[in-house]
Amino acid sequence: MYIAVVFLTMLILPVASIAIEHGVDPDIAVAALFGRWFVFWSVGVRLALAGLRQIFQPAFTAREIFHVESDEVLPLVRELGIANIAAGIVALLSLWNASFVLPSAIYAGVFYGVAGVIHVMGRDRSRNETIAMVSDLFVAAVLAVFVASVLWR
Repeated sequence: MYIAVVFLTMLILPVASIAIEHGVDPDIAVAALFGRWFVFWSVGVRLALAGLRQIFQPAFTAREIFHVESDEVLPLVRELGIANIAAGIVALLSLWNASFVLPSAIYAGVFYGVAGVIHVMGRDRSRNETIAMVSDLFVAAVLAVFVASVLWR
């Protein structure tokens, strides 16, 4: 299930949404479509879902992603979940308020980029941690290109 959610929100659904909207209105700039749909799916939906899981099943993140067996970290994982839900809500609302797209992309680009680098530096990665690492770095790169295209046009 974890792999499916990550794959859908980090690649399949954003690309499908871009293709559909571009097909409906080919005059919309492709960079704007990438920003809108990667922020919505990869930031909004992905972080909101991750946040919910971190709040209600913190042991999954603690054990499967961070390799921590102690229950002492579960309150910290829940707080990470709250932060993820907050960021996810802003990104979800970006569909209705386009001014939320760029700040969400900047936040998530930094978040995913740093998280991905931390995963790269880790040893003995689990399958789930490898999936997290690859998806984090991929989305960070997409968002970095989008942010650069907006700031340096």
